[in-house]
Amino acid sequence: MTTHSPLIIDVAGYELTAADERRLLHPLVGGVILFGRNFQSRLQIQSLCQAVKKIRPDLLITVDHEGGRVQRFKTDGFTHLPAMGQLGEIWMKEPTGTKIHANTGALAAMNIATACGYVLASELRACGVDFSFTPVLDLNYGNSQVIGNRAFHSDPKVVSALAKSVMMGLLQAGMAHCAKHFPGHGFVGADSHTEMPVDKRSLSQILSTDAMPYFWLSSSLTSVMPAHVIYSKVDKKPAGFSSKWIQDILRGKLAFTGAIFSDDLSMAAARVLNGEQLSFAQAATQALNAGCDMVLVCNQSLKDGHELDAALDGMSDALAKGLWLPNEASEERRFSLMPTSSHLDWDSLMVSAPYMAALELLP
Repeated sequence: MTTHSPLIIDVAGYELTAADERRLLHPLVGGVILFGRNFQSRLQIQSLCQAVKKIRPDLLITVDHEGGRVQRFKTDGFTHLPAMGQLGEIWMKEPTGTKIHANTGALAAMNIATACGYVLASELRACGVDFSFTPVLDLNYGNSQVIGNRAFHSDPKVVSALAKSVMMGLLQAGMAHCAKHFPGHGFVGADSHTEMPVDKRSLSQILSTDAMPYFWLSSSLTSVMPAHVIYSKVDKKPAGFSSKWIQDILRGKLAFTGAIFSDDLSMAAARVLNGEQLSFAQAATQALNAGCDMVLVCNQSLKDGHELDAALDGMSDALAKGLWLPNEASEERRFSLMPTSSHLDWDSLMVSAPYMAALELLP
């Protein structure tokens, strides 16, 4: 039978519980996503990551760590990274004079963006984290509170250039990345954490604006996360459950070959299809059948973890019934996101020349 471990799940606290360990051993679990509640100190998060890898070295340890208001680890030495919108602002400030160290303008913003990516990834890797869900490729139309200054800019060219620079910094530290939220979450005002956003623009409008960074960066992207948004003139399903968006457009028209994650299935918009409320297992099955390689089930290990256990049992049952099929290519894509280079420990990182130079560039 083809191996495929598509579920990225959370763990409850600072240390693994017996229930966490049991779930991480489940063959359908392929990774862990960490949150602020999992962080007490650098040594503690490093110990937690080591405990996860001791159980299963193949598990991908992930975190939502972008900078600005979406940064899970902020204390005990972690650098407070700027919101990516600040880099867009730097881009727009034309440098004055001829100073060699001018820190404004397009090229300076790209250099700073690379430094941000390097600092972000090198600090996470020093603590045992494999992967961060960044960068945001959404355009900032000024409409979306959930996106806002998480977006680099309103111009897709600026977004593409700065995102690629961040990706270069991540790569320098040996970390893959995840571009989100395909094809774009910035145009709609609703927050998909609490309600279902609907974007009524035409496919041609979306492809010529919000989706352009995915086209321009298609050969560089290692993974993509579709939006929990319905683009009603394209498909009645949200993008993360839509084979039209994932298979026909992202894989087909845009020629993307990397990994595809669903967004968090615990979000309010994630488990309603055609007006029907789905279970976690049903939603995960729908996302996988639409073309996602991995699905996120977040914040369900808390309290008794009943919903998470039900999701694992439901996915196993759906697999046994042939409601979804394991995909060997998906498993290969999951493994492709694992770091393959060595990394510095924290103390060595703090005195390394590339890291200190990158820190000096940050706004």
